[in-house]
This record gives sequence, C-alpha cells and structure tokens, in this order.
Amino acid sequence: MLEELRGFAPVEAVHGNMDDPALARLLPERRVVEVGGVRIGMVHVPGPGAGRAERLASLFPGCDAVVYGHTHVPEAARHGSAWILNPGSPTERRRAPGHSMLVLDVEEDRLEPGLIDLP
Repeated sequence: MLEELRGFAPVEAVHGNMDDPALARLLPERRVVEVGGVRIGMVHVPGPGAGRAERLASLFPGCDAVVYGHTHVPEAARHGSAWILNPGSPTERRRAPGHSMLVLDVEEDRLEPGLIDLP
C-alpha cells in the first residue's frame, strides 16, 4: 500500500499500532517534515486525552503543527502557536461522528488546516 501511494505523490508517514511488523520497521514512530517553510510533526499514538495538546507540542518543539492519529476523532485546534491536528479516518470512523480527512494548505510559511467530512 505504501508503494502504491508513492506512485501518486511523495509520501511522508509514521507507523501506527495496527501496522504489520514489516511496515513498522520501514517507518519511524515520529518524524518532522518541512513543507513550504512549515514544520509538521507526525506521530500516530498521542497518548491519553488529558494533557494531549501540551504533550504533543512539547514532543515537537518549533513545529507549526503536530498531526496525530489513533483516535480516529478529527481535530483542528490551536495550542499556542501550533496546530494540533487529527484527520480522523476516511475508512474506519470508530468513535468519530463520521468519516473525515484533513487537507493542509501551505502558502508563504503559513499553514491553514481544513477538515473535510466525507459521506
């Protein structure tokens, strides 16, 4: 699947708790990518809900945004100068109200997230 996605466009990813061991060995637990002058931290498992925003911001100092997964619950909230983001899931909504995805618009060192509800 990862190689199939890379056939469409460059892919930056981290491994999740449900990934098979071969994929988990290929991908890091955390990473920081830079896109158009914007730094984005990525992690799948964010830890407990209590203190999540503070914890994620401290794990990725200097990042403009931190994107996490695991909960499948969409989020786009500011925490200080950083966005804390979860795209939800386009396939498995679990506890989320519906299916969703996240689009990040980056222009001139500025990031604007957009959550998209899917049918």
